[in-house]
Amino acid sequence: MKKKPLRLFVFIMMIALLVLSACNSGESNETEKETGAEKETDTGKSKDDYKFLSILTGGTQGTYYPLGGSFADYITDATGVKTTAEVSQASAANMTALQDGEADIAFVQTDIAYYASKGELMFDGEVIDNVSAIGALYPETVQLITLEKNGIKTYEDLKGKKVSVGAPGSGTYANAEQLLEIHGLTMDDIKPQSLDFGESQESLQAGQIDAAFITAGTPTGAVEGLNAVASVFVVPVEDAKADELIAKYPYYAKEIIPAGTYGIATETPAVSVGAMLVIQNEVPEDLGYEITKAIYDNASKLQHAKGKLIKAEKGLDGIGIPVHPGAQKYFDEVIKK
Repeated sequence: MKKKPLRLFVFIMMIALLVLSACNSGESNETEKETGAEKETDTGKSKDDYKFLSILTGGTQGTYYPLGGSFADYITDATGVKTTAEVSQASAANMTALQDGEADIAFVQTDIAYYASKGELMFDGEVIDNVSAIGALYPETVQLITLEKNGIKTYEDLKGKKVSVGAPGSGTYANAEQLLEIHGLTMDDIKPQSLDFGESQESLQAGQIDAAFITAGTPTGAVEGLNAVASVFVVPVEDAKADELIAKYPYYAKEIIPAGTYGIATETPAVSVGAMLVIQNEVPEDLGYEITKAIYDNASKLQHAKGKLIKAEKGLDGIGIPVHPGAQKYFDEVIKK
């Protein structure tokens, strides 16, 4: 009769031990989860990790480079982190460089940033997802530049001609290809030359090429330099063709190059994409905020003609990729005001 109470006691103790073990296991799992979260947070960078920042721009004769130099000064003064502007091969190459960790900030066309985020066109199959937006800047006009003496007045006149279509890795190439397409042409119909803006200027001046695509904010330094020694002509994009282009590639917009630009007496219809700044995702939110604030709060001080177009209230216009949390915080504050 004594064995039954003993067995019952042992049975109750076993159940108690199992319940206690399960509770301890749950606490252990929660502790591991918390520790894991802490470790994940600890691996992120802080502002103190940054002693130097680099901004990738484009060629020295474009719009990105002079603006980049000014932005670098603003960021250095605002953050205390030494920032410099670097010459580069522009949009597509800049996205790849940020992906590879070769720089922190870069200028890029909005269409090229979109292609990179989707792994399309020049990024075919290679999605770049470690880069986010700081903000939109200004329209970048796709300019087809030639000299008056060359007699090129329309896109159809480009057949068989030597035409600069932009440096390798630049967004200009994609723009050239799409505008040729809308006008019933392909790269096979011309003799494409892969030149940057400065090389295009020199080659047009020397008579080595007949025309050049230049996607940049107007007025563009390279074209102004060319106009100083020869009469420049910008081939217009007729309204119907612009509509056709926008219907197929909605990131384009109609643009007018004002009369007087490059010494041309009349205004010239054209199309544009947007210029924007992008940044590595790993840049911490507080530093991203300070960078964004430094750029947009000081844009009105820019000596370049595009400075008046860079406004915080338009900073999210046309952005087709995720926005950096630091930049989003800044724009949220601007919108509330």
